Amino acid sequence: MPADDRSPTIFVVDDDPSVRTAVKRLLASVGLPCETFGTALEFLKRAEHGVTGCVLLDVRMPGLSGLDLQRILRADGNELPIIFVTAHADVPMTVRAMKAGAMEVLTKPFEEQALLDAVNQALERERVRMAAFEELQVYRERFDTLTAREREVMGLVVTGLLNKQVADALGTAEKTIKVHRGQVMHKMQARSFAELVRIADRLGLSPKI
Repeated sequence: MPADDRSPTIFVVDDDPSVRTAVKRLLASVGLPCETFGTALEFLKRAEHGVTGCVLLDVRMPGLSGLDLQRILRADGNELPIIFVTAHADVPMTVRAMKAGAMEVLTKPFEEQALLDAVNQALERERVRMAAFEELQVYRERFDTLTAREREVMGLVVTGLLNKQVADALGTAEKTIKVHRGQVMHKMQARSFAELVRIADRLGLSPKI
């Protein structure tokens, strides 16, 4: 049975059943959940349901290669950490994989501790990435509660404009901007102007003037 989609899981994609079994046993010995796949297509179907964790990926497989799978995942915006484990690592292949964002390229037969170290580093990277993603989702939900005018005000004040300057830009009274600004701070749950600027940056808000 697949692990909970939100539970960090190591996804092993390798056409060699003995490798899949050996890696799964190694990961189980240290309490790490694992799912195995014999082809890249099998994993892509699984990934459609949402995954978090990391991928241990072979290079040469029937159908899509490991490098093909890496390219497809990145093209879809999937930033799942990838560790290549292959018997066919050469310099061009390694360079290509690393330039495309692979965390590590290990050669078969791999050292168990080296594999576990790479997996733990990948899981930590994924933990940080998911925390940032969840934080951004919270900010987006708060931003959605702002009125159109409050969004305009937020977009201007985070550029450093004074209330009077914002009022002039929007053609309204300064006291009105103070009210809107207060509402923005309240709805975005920003404890300071600096925090509001940081939130705006995370949301990718561009200056309106």
